[in-house]
Amino acid sequence: MQTNFSAADLANPRVAEADKILKRCVHCGLCTAVCSTYVVLGDERDSPRGRIYLIKDMFERGAEREPSEQVRHHIDRCLTCLSCMTTCPSGVDYHHLVDAARAEIEERSPRTWKDRTLRRLLAFIIPYPRRFRLAVKLAPLGRPFIPLLERLGLKEVAAMIALAPLPTKVREGRFGGPGEALTHGERRARVLLLTGCVQPVLRPDINDATIRLLARRGVDVIVAHGAGCCGALVKHMGRETDAMHQARRNVEAWSKEINRGQIDAIIVNASGCGTTVKDYGHMLRDDPIFAHDAAKVSSLAKDVSEFLYDYQLGAPERWSSLRVAYHSACSLQHGQRVHDEPKALLKQAGFAVVDVPEGHICCGSAGTYNILQPEIAGQLKKRKLDNIRSTRADVVAAGNIGCITQLDSGQDIPFVHTVELLDWAYGGPVPRGLDHLQDFVTDVPRPRRQVEEFIET
Repeated sequence: MQTNFSAADLANPRVAEADKILKRCVHCGLCTAVCSTYVVLGDERDSPRGRIYLIKDMFERGAEREPSEQVRHHIDRCLTCLSCMTTCPSGVDYHHLVDAARAEIEERSPRTWKDRTLRRLLAFIIPYPRRFRLAVKLAPLGRPFIPLLERLGLKEVAAMIALAPLPTKVREGRFGGPGEALTHGERRARVLLLTGCVQPVLRPDINDATIRLLARRGVDVIVAHGAGCCGALVKHMGRETDAMHQARRNVEAWSKEINRGQIDAIIVNASGCGTTVKDYGHMLRDDPIFAHDAAKVSSLAKDVSEFLYDYQLGAPERWSSLRVAYHSACSLQHGQRVHDEPKALLKQAGFAVVDVPEGHICCGSAGTYNILQPEIAGQLKKRKLDNIRSTRADVVAAGNIGCITQLDSGQDIPFVHTVELLDWAYGGPVPRGLDHLQDFVTDVPRPRRQVEEFIET
């Protein structure tokens, strides 16, 4: 792709990065076939190729002209699922291109009062567990007004209330951070765990299962003081300054622990967060204070399935005949290029694993996308659920809290995190919502000598 930037334009680091990325695009259009928004909308401007042209035009117009409403509209409708990057034969870094475009739009493009207020509210509440927990507890008060909110044009607020779980499903996790969970056996590894901001509120069972599974297998798990939201939510809304602040806070907190002793990995069990943490090295590459430590953090970051796959869990303690549909989150398969590890772990644990048709298509969660773009998210959700039902599975496993929240809303098939099933197979409790499946899981008999040794210890 030919670009037309002046030397003055290229002095802007954001424009210079966009220029390098744009030049790799050869207009082939292969990305359109795998783009979730293009598949459901059929508008070229809602495909990666179309958005690339819009972004190019926006940056070439220069700082004297604000981004148009058209550019903002179609960039806002991008899920950042990154399926286009998996398919692109030219290696176009669409991830960082759309990040740059969103930051530019957020800084220079005017939005309506409603849009600005909603985005500020989401950025103020969701990344902070205490605020988010309070908001979730208050959400049921607004449920009776959902139809009214939709009639008043507040469909985003209605979607936000509808996504909130019922009060009976909100509870505290067993393992709260910060702190350290030490293994009872011989220590084989020492890791940091990102507990997240949304996950401890909506499904603390995921962190509990992660810590139990690792600690039983000889891994010390540390939740660092000062660590918090990874920055993904605000980053995807174009709030670059907020995202950088949250990234620096985590890098600083984790670097202190790294300096205290050997850290084998930084475990992330929400794949949307993992994609961002692995990008800290890029995000902070020009920061004279944090660049080196950020690169170190990114190199240590692993999805929990990556770590467990390399770690070798051994034989499971329980065996099952359950049929598990594996939903591959976009942030895991496209953002981190982790494909086979979760399925291999589930098969090793004794589950019958099946793939979901159209697995490359997004479920519509995408951070705050299902709040800010509820119609498109709803179409993608229905499409995904139809494909999941076709597998005739007993349970669905996913590696991202956003996908689980989006899809597990009163459906006939339960959704759990991959690590919850693994924890169950290796001696942990039955995951929440799977009590009706306990009869299909049996304990693996142990040799008598092993049982006697276990009782003595």
